[in-house]
Amino acid sequence: MGYVLFTVPHFYCSSCTGISSMEEKLGQEPTNLIKVVLFGPESTGKTTLSKQLAEYYNTEWVPEYAREYLQDKWDREQKTCEPHDLLPIAYGQMRLENQLAKKANKVLICDTDLLETKVYSEAYYNSTCDPLLEEYALKNSYDLYFLTYIDTPWVADDLRDKPDERERMFMHFKEALEDNNRKFINLRGDKASRLSTAVEHIDKLLQKHDKIKS
Repeated sequence: MGYVLFTVPHFYCSSCTGISSMEEKLGQEPTNLIKVVLFGPESTGKTTLSKQLAEYYNTEWVPEYAREYLQDKWDREQKTCEPHDLLPIAYGQMRLENQLAKKANKVLICDTDLLETKVYSEAYYNSTCDPLLEEYALKNSYDLYFLTYIDTPWVADDLRDKPDERERMFMHFKEALEDNNRKFINLRGDKASRLSTAVEHIDKLLQKHDKIKS
């Protein structure tokens, strides 16, 4: 989804607010799971594939908390995302991830992560990102990212806003993975092709994981 631009004069800075006690809420709790992330611009099939993978592996998938948070904000205030919303979104996202990790079966499917929030922050707010958000976006780790290409139809809703900038946004996401040395697989094609490719690579991770355990 997109973080629809709402212009404000200054970026919210967590380090200036004395909330260092909140830092741990952005971290990952220890787990022995394989974690994979669906990563890419709005309307590229991430949620659809997350659900498919969770069903295939009989496990949990972590929804995108930003969608719930921003839809609620829009419904109440008719306002879109502002910089000070990004940390609450990040806290909510990690709360969901840590909760669902406790219920997952071997692999956890994440519809997004904090690195994606960082990408949106920099794309919409003059290349800025809250230092605390950036720290944990880079610190939290995942076994594999699936970068979803823009060969899916763009579907409008209250929150999506960049149908004419899909290529530019895709490059933002790709560069974030490359610049931060994240292992990723490009996903293109129809739903069946994407699912097949994702399953192939997750199965390899599971086989490697099982060998290490044994």
